Amino acid sequence: MEVGASAYRVLLVGEVLKGASRGLFDGVVLAPAGGVCEFSDALETVQRLHPDVVVVDLSGPEALKAIARVMAERPVPVLALHPGVLSGADAFQALAAGAVDVVDRPTEPGVDFWQTVSRKLMLLAEVRVTRPVQAQKLNVRPAPTEAPFPLVAIASSLGGPKALSMVLKMLPKGFPAPICICQHISNGFTEGLAQWLGSETPLRVVEASDGDEMMPGHVYIARSGTHLVVRPKGRLSLDPSPPVRGFRPSCDVLLTSAAEAFGTRTLGVILTGMGRDGARGLKEIRERGGRTIAQDKASCAVYGMPKEAVRLGAAEEVLPLDQIAPTLIQWVETC
Repeated sequence: MEVGASAYRVLLVGEVLKGASRGLFDGVVLAPAGGVCEFSDALETVQRLHPDVVVVDLSGPEALKAIARVMAERPVPVLALHPGVLSGADAFQALAAGAVDVVDRPTEPGVDFWQTVSRKLMLLAEVRVTRPVQAQKLNVRPAPTEAPFPLVAIASSLGGPKALSMVLKMLPKGFPAPICICQHISNGFTEGLAQWLGSETPLRVVEASDGDEMMPGHVYIARSGTHLVVRPKGRLSLDPSPPVRGFRPSCDVLLTSAAEAFGTRTLGVILTGMGRDGARGLKEIRERGGRTIAQDKASCAVYGMPKEAVRLGAAEEVLPLDQIAPTLIQWVETC
């Protein structure tokens, strides 16, 4: 089949998707002709047809195995559909296996749902992915803590959960700084993200709550639908203000507030993601004397947000993903 200039090839994996989406995608060529393959055939079909993006329905453990096999042998952007009958952990296991994004699939998906998926596929078709990198824990003796403590603020978007997992699992349990994270993710998934990341790292990971007093060695995830704001003396607040340039929570809001409250003791990081959110906030950190890192192009799922940070001169260092945690460990001891 000849693919037009504005079309892209999509492979659907999972029997539940048969016939459900036919005619509802814009600019999509379903491959193979029937549009759907079984989990066991996913890798062979990807190798044979070279789709631009793969949609996998998370309807059982075989789905996770299919994602892992594809990403290990022939990496391609994977969108996972999460049925409500599964636990939230399944969504993050899919991200750990290499899926780039996850969305909730209603029991009876309608036209609006498939059109939303279609828009996501148009973005994912442009994403370059690589084989997942295996992280290694570092045996590091943490520096003694003191008050006021340093603060790490991290911005991430598309491909971010996997990148965050790698960074956090390389930090020691006694890491002498709290970590605040703004991750762009579908509404309702931040609690599951916190639980999953907590199982991946020795650090304590929680959804941030209004009025939290930050503690070193703890990770605070920005909640869906509210901005996460850092206040002086290590207190957090949740701000329900309107979205900033389309995002709530906004990476720029988190990073800028961290810079204002912690100044030279702020360590800012911007990870993989599409768009520009976070680049201005990272620049604010650097301009106030903090230290900053942008993930490098080669290790990003999407080199959008880090690229903008580099363009603005916001990044003191541009590092591969596996070098970010060691650098934070080094910096936090002298911050």
